[in-house]
Amino acid sequence: MTKVHEERPVLPTEEDEVAAAGSEFIGGPIGRHARLGGHWLGPVRVVVLVVLGLFALGMVQKLPCYDWAWFRGAASQYTHACYSDIPHLYSARGFADGLVPYFDRFPDLEPKYGDMQYLEYPVLTGAFMQVAAWLTPTSGSLQHREQMYWMVNAGMLMACAAVLAVCVARTHRRRPWDALFLALAPAFALNATINWDMPAVALAAVAMLMWSRSRPLAAGVFIGLATAAKLYPALLLGVLFVLCWRAGKWRAFGAAAGGAVVTWLVVNAPIMFFAWDGWKRFYVFSQERPIDFGSVWLLISQRTGNPLEGANTYATGLTLLMCLAIGLLTLTAPRRPRFAQLAFLVVAAFILANKVYSPQYVLWLIPLAALARPRWRDFLIWQVGEVAYFLGIWFYLAYTTSGDKHQGLPLEGYQLAIAAHLLATLYLCAVVVRDILLPERDVVRRDGSDDPSGGVLDGAEDRFVLTNAAKAPQYAAPSRGQRVDWGATPGD
Repeated sequence: MTKVHEERPVLPTEEDEVAAAGSEFIGGPIGRHARLGGHWLGPVRVVVLVVLGLFALGMVQKLPCYDWAWFRGAASQYTHACYSDIPHLYSARGFADGLVPYFDRFPDLEPKYGDMQYLEYPVLTGAFMQVAAWLTPTSGSLQHREQMYWMVNAGMLMACAAVLAVCVARTHRRRPWDALFLALAPAFALNATINWDMPAVALAAVAMLMWSRSRPLAAGVFIGLATAAKLYPALLLGVLFVLCWRAGKWRAFGAAAGGAVVTWLVVNAPIMFFAWDGWKRFYVFSQERPIDFGSVWLLISQRTGNPLEGANTYATGLTLLMCLAIGLLTLTAPRRPRFAQLAFLVVAAFILANKVYSPQYVLWLIPLAALARPRWRDFLIWQVGEVAYFLGIWFYLAYTTSGDKHQGLPLEGYQLAIAAHLLATLYLCAVVVRDILLPERDVVRRDGSDDPSGGVLDGAEDRFVLTNAAKAPQYAAPSRGQRVDWGATPGD
């Protein structure tokens, strides 16, 4: 049976028992006769305010380091779990001395990574860092300037967080409150100002918003910009490729791919031409970087006592295998998976197989998780694992830098923290895969929606599938603008 639902926002307290229970702190779930809409403080503005508030709390959490721990030995910033790359790289990467990224060399301070005399970040991230350096006062002691550099960056990263919140809230038109998963994620507040990941995360979110609005060329442009800031957003093109393959939407994919490639070249070409050695440093560094903190390969190496040779081969091979499996899942699932579901799975696969897992990498996944599986129970289980890893890595580094005091977490404890991160991420991936295989279990599709973030894919007919399962009538995609009642659905 089909019926058309009115276009009213989906309320979390109506479909999620954890959200309903949590709402008791503010008076309980909204009543059936409550007046919705018409108030200037709508869902998007509320989400942005919550994001900014949580971001500010994350800045407060860094206060012990800002006041003194960044500047008085390594152990203190780890025992307070408030480490950030930002103040340290202000001087270590030449910004304090007025050096220009990619063009000017700086002293090689990290010999374990080979020649590090050029900035090891993509071009757009380097530009972000340079703009912050220009805005940083040049008077006062080096410590004061490093503090101001972190503060300037924090303000710019907060602006990125606001953009991210708006995009996540608007990607699914009827589900703006799903952005609260981002706004209230503890790992978001803890990691937002460790490094410069937020610009790429925000640009990728803009790309997904553009795609959801059936603007593939604009989506491609923002994917290109995001890839010029971090490498992982390029994976979104692979997701769009298999989705458009199944739906036969090659023109839309071509526009997105073309826009991404041209935009990436426009941003990178000047640096490639005038400062080739500086430009390639990021890519050489990524290739040469050994097994490092947080990775499954480090865990295997430590547990077996044997250093793994050929880490690049293992990591690349596992990533390709998982992406191939995700592609096969896309072409054999009973309903075409949603864009956000596949985006989460592919980026999670890249993270799980990578040679290193820095704690701020969780920022890549949080907005995708909010769109892929907006269910508080599963989201919080995952966040527990990520917070455990956040604490684990800093306390382990405190243990290794405290000398004979042995303050912090020993190696075995850190290995448990790595396992917690890996298992929690795999759990959320498994739930998303289950939603793909059993679309009636998908929270977003429970009202009969097809793919609210799919843009031209939303409600589109399948053109290529590898099984007959997609033709099953109970999983037939609704027409654009039509909502289908699934009837009774299994509990979660």
